[in-house]
Amino acid sequence: MPRPGGARVQEKSKDFKGSMLRLFKNLKQWKYIMGISLVLAMISAILALVAPNKLSSFTDTITSGLTPNTEKLQEIGEKISVNLANADLANLPSILANANLSKEEQIDAMQIINALTQETEKEKALNLFLQLPDKVLENLIDDIQVDGKTITAKDQVAVIKLAKEMGNESGTEKALQLIDKLPKSVYNLIKPSINMDKIKELAIFMATLYLISSLFNYIQSYALTTVSNRFANSLRDKISKKINKLPLKYFDNHETGDVLSRVTNDVDTVAQNLNNSLATLVSSITLFIGSLLMMFITNWIMAITAILSSIVGFGLMFAILNKSQKYFNARQVELGNMNGYIEEMYSGHNVVKAYNGTEKSIAEFQELNNKLYTANRKSQFLSGLMHPIMGFIGNFGYVMVCIVGALLTMNGSISFGVIIAFMIYVRLFTNPLSQIAQAMSSLQSTAAASERVFEFLDEKEMSDQKNITRNLKRSKVKGEIEFKNVKFGYDQGRTIIKDFSVKVKPGQKIAIVGPTGAGKTTMVNLLMKFYEINNGQILIDKIPTSDLTRENIHDLFIMVLQDTWLFEGTIRDNIKFNKDHVSDREIWEALRVVGVDHFVKTLPGGLDYVIGDNDTISQGQKQLLTIARGMIEDAPFLILDEATSNVDTRTEELVQKAMDKLTEGRTSFIIAHRLSTIKNADLILVMKDGNIIEQGNHEELMSKGGLYKDLYNSQFEL
Repeated sequence: MPRPGGARVQEKSKDFKGSMLRLFKNLKQWKYIMGISLVLAMISAILALVAPNKLSSFTDTITSGLTPNTEKLQEIGEKISVNLANADLANLPSILANANLSKEEQIDAMQIINALTQETEKEKALNLFLQLPDKVLENLIDDIQVDGKTITAKDQVAVIKLAKEMGNESGTEKALQLIDKLPKSVYNLIKPSINMDKIKELAIFMATLYLISSLFNYIQSYALTTVSNRFANSLRDKISKKINKLPLKYFDNHETGDVLSRVTNDVDTVAQNLNNSLATLVSSITLFIGSLLMMFITNWIMAITAILSSIVGFGLMFAILNKSQKYFNARQVELGNMNGYIEEMYSGHNVVKAYNGTEKSIAEFQELNNKLYTANRKSQFLSGLMHPIMGFIGNFGYVMVCIVGALLTMNGSISFGVIIAFMIYVRLFTNPLSQIAQAMSSLQSTAAASERVFEFLDEKEMSDQKNITRNLKRSKVKGEIEFKNVKFGYDQGRTIIKDFSVKVKPGQKIAIVGPTGAGKTTMVNLLMKFYEINNGQILIDKIPTSDLTRENIHDLFIMVLQDTWLFEGTIRDNIKFNKDHVSDREIWEALRVVGVDHFVKTLPGGLDYVIGDNDTISQGQKQLLTIARGMIEDAPFLILDEATSNVDTRTEELVQKAMDKLTEGRTSFIIAHRLSTIKNADLILVMKDGNIIEQGNHEELMSKGGLYKDLYNSQFEL
């Protein structure tokens, strides 16, 4: 178990479904904005799925534009073959006669012609045909038209000879070199040519696609950020109002840190996770399902390849996640143990030194440190594997897609652009799974945090004051207070104030003394209506407090407590706290009366001096400043609750004098353990077990020889 003060293991939601339903119910006023935002996130994901398909066409268009037009070359070859087949060999003799050949060339030509007439094999006949002089061949065949362009007989002969040469050569580079030697009329028809109109069309389409996707992402992000921050603002507003409606009992039963955590950390967790998780979850699910469909639509073989290669990696990742979870839990527990132990040892450092417990303390620390080291090493090692595994999943998928894609491209089943598209689809398929897992984890945290916030908002409030109409004005208060048979208990089975009755006259100084747990502070809390009494009545100027609002009662009292409270701000603001139209002259007069004006004048800026968290103002000076605040308040009743318990004897005298001035003309209640400070009280009430067992002034009580005398004398005993 983590020690007190240690790290708290992240809570899981007690009722995830119920918490999320209530959370969305509270988001109802923003449902249209959230709906539009989530729809835009989905559309943005769909646009991201369309992009790879268009990128495939874009790639294929560019690729086809970088290679010669083999289809056109084949068409030209077929037309030349038809032209050769239609050649009239009967005209060869006349062609030979007009070809201006030498005698030897004529003899060779006639031999070739004779061989041609006897050859039946097409390939051999073509070889013999190509042995004829170019002058003969050019006159033997006619010019042809291809796409409106004329290819002369001479160019056709050159094409035939290059085709023959290409047939005898192997290798792409050599073939491209021979293509470059083609006649200009033919080369212009088959040369590489990128379809710029189609490229422009696709480029504009993809740019528009990405622009719209980015715009939708921006709008949905802005909308969700606005909703989450407004929701957080509304939650804080509800919490702020709720705090003022909660009874003091709630704060007695809950640590201040826990309440602050609900107001700050939990609200921030809800807001941030709503902003980050909802859109991510929707877009990731859309991407995952959409990429799966698009892969099968594009090519089912490569789709199965991509899925199988990813499943291998994800299986490994989930196996590691399951194994690492226990180490993460152990790390949190050991971290809590370590922090708790350090807090204990440092807070009691002097005791450890005094009792020579240093070696034992170090040994225990080393043991805790080693346990934390082991848990931390294992959890971080396994956590560190996640990133390379995700990289492996992606890279392995790319490799498999490239291998299978290359084989399919060689077979002519797919184009090169399909491989490019699938590489993007693999990324779109693998990334959403981890994002979905992270989003679900964030939603778990959101549900747990929202539960804590809603638990706070569901706490039982103080009784309603709508029907209370009576109001006791400060200027008309006489100062009489009466407790009449008051009974009270924090719990139904335990009564603290059993039957408390006392009547206080205007202007009296009432001291309340007694052992710890006698009910002194409880009585003051009842008087201030911080708690509701079970039975009996408390009357202020004969008006029951049940007929007055809490705000009205609080306006009638000045309270100076044991714990001085000064907020970060100027001395002026601290003294005139929650009161407007207080002049500096009135403030200086209050400071003078309590005897702290000289000290304030020595501070840089005087009343403008800013009190901070690390101020060097002593406890006694702070107490005097709070008494000056009470002087400014100028209410008819005064409560002093252990106001001198945290100061030294010399300062106590200064504070006592200031309190005496503060009590002048006011009905005062003074709770004190140092009985020497209340010797001049008009009435001393001695409480024990929730009842008044003695009352009177100092001399009367001392003469009785009861509990008061024992308490008074005990403070002088050694």
